[in-house]
Amino acid sequence: MSFSERLILQTTQSTAITSIEHVQTLWSGYGAIKRYHLAGGKHKSVIVKHIQLPEANKHPKGWNTDLSHQRKLKSYEVETAWYQHYAQLTNEDCKVPQLLHAEVSGNERLLIMEDLNALGFNERLSPETVSIAAAKNCLSWLACFHANFMHTTPKGLWEIGTYWHLDTRPDELVKMQNIPLQQAATAIDQKLNSANYQTLVHGDAKLANFCFDKSHQVAAVDFQYVGKGCGMKDVAYFISSCFDEDECEQYEEELLTYYFSTLEAALEKSSHDIDFLSLKQEWSHLYKYAWADFYRFLDGWSPSHWKMHGYSERLTQEVLKELN
Repeated sequence: MSFSERLILQTTQSTAITSIEHVQTLWSGYGAIKRYHLAGGKHKSVIVKHIQLPEANKHPKGWNTDLSHQRKLKSYEVETAWYQHYAQLTNEDCKVPQLLHAEVSGNERLLIMEDLNALGFNERLSPETVSIAAAKNCLSWLACFHANFMHTTPKGLWEIGTYWHLDTRPDELVKMQNIPLQQAATAIDQKLNSANYQTLVHGDAKLANFCFDKSHQVAAVDFQYVGKGCGMKDVAYFISSCFDEDECEQYEEELLTYYFSTLEAALEKSSHDIDFLSLKQEWSHLYKYAWADFYRFLDGWSPSHWKMHGYSERLTQEVLKELN
C-alpha cells in the first residue's frame, strides 16, 4: 500500500479502498485527480488531487518556460491555502468541497477532499447541453461567492486573481498579434485592478468547473487561481465558456440583470456595508473591460481560439475606443 493510500484511510477512518477511479490528469502532466471509493468509514468516497511535479514540462500549447512552471507551483500553493483557510467560510449558496486533509512531501502535494458526486452534485454540463436556467444557477453561485468575500484580503491567495492575469503572462503578451490591444493591456489591467469594489474571484469559473445536482443547483471546484479582483472577471469568463457569439449577444442583458439581482440579495444577507448602486454602476461598466482582458490573453496564447469571435471583438473595440 502506498503512502497516499495509507494517508487516505487514516484521514477518512476507513477500513479499505474498494476501487480507484481516474477523474482527470492535471494540466501539463503535473499529477492527477482520482476518486477513491471507501469502505468502513463515514465517507463512501473522496476526491484526491495528487500533484507530482514533473522532471520535464510537457505543455499542450508549447509553453514550457520556467515562468510557466513557477506559476503552476504557486497555483497549487494557493489552492491549498484556499481549502485550508477560506473554503469553510462559504455557505450552501456557493457550495464548495471541504478539505479533509492536505499533505506536502518533497515535490508532491496531496489534497483529500469531499466528493461532490457523493453529495449529489454528480452532473456535468457542456456548452451543448447547458440551459439558460442552469447558467443562471452558476451566476447565482458567483454572485453569492462575490458577496461573501467582498473586500477580503487575499492572504495566501493570488494578489490578483484569474489564470490570465497580465503580470503572470508576459510570454503571451509578447506574442500578441493585436498591437492596439497589446499596447492597451496595462491600461485595461489597471482599470480592473483599481476598481473601488474588489472581492475574491474564483479565477477559472468556466462551465467545466461547476458540478450540478438533479435540480441543476451547483457547486464549484478548482481554486488554483482564486484571488482579489473585480467580480466581472468571473462573470465574463463564465459566459464565454457557455455561449457562442450570437448567444452572448442575445443573452447578455438577461444574464447580467440576473447576476446583479442575485448579488444585491446576497449582499443584503451579508454583513458587508456596500452601496450596491455604486457597485453595480462600476462593475457594469467594467464588464467589457473584463472581456477585453481575457481577449488579450487569448490573442497571445491561442489566436485561433473559438472565443475569439465577433462579440468579444466588439466589446474589446469599445474598450480601446474608450481608452483612446
